[in-house]
Formats: sequence, structure tokens, C-alpha cells
Amino acid sequence: MSTFEINREKCLRCGGCVGVCPVNALELTENGVKIDEDECIECGNCESICPVGAITVGDKK
Repeated sequence: MSTFEINREKCLRCGGCVGVCPVNALELTENGVKIDEDECIECGNCESICPVGAITVGDKK
């Protein structure tokens, strides 16, 4: 299971993260980005493409 967090206040709902997910674990909905944590492989593609830094993947503590 992944450690995945989206700051919904920062998220622009641009969908860039959805397009770079190699396992299609992300879905853009009218309420924002939805993650299937069982599918997420924590590759970090979504985190690195987010223009506002709204996504954190993995343990960053």
C-alpha cells in the first residue's frame, strides 16, 4: 500500500498527474484527483510533474 497525499487546496485539477501514472492508479474526478492506493507503485511521476507541489508520494518524514 502506498503513502500518497494530495493537498486538495493546492491541487489545480489539471490532470497532469493522471497522464504520467504508468499503472493508471490516478483518476481525475469533478472532486479532484482520486488514487487507487492498491495500484500505486510510488514511482513519483505524479509528484514530480505537479506544477504546484500538491502531491507527496512515499514517506517524506
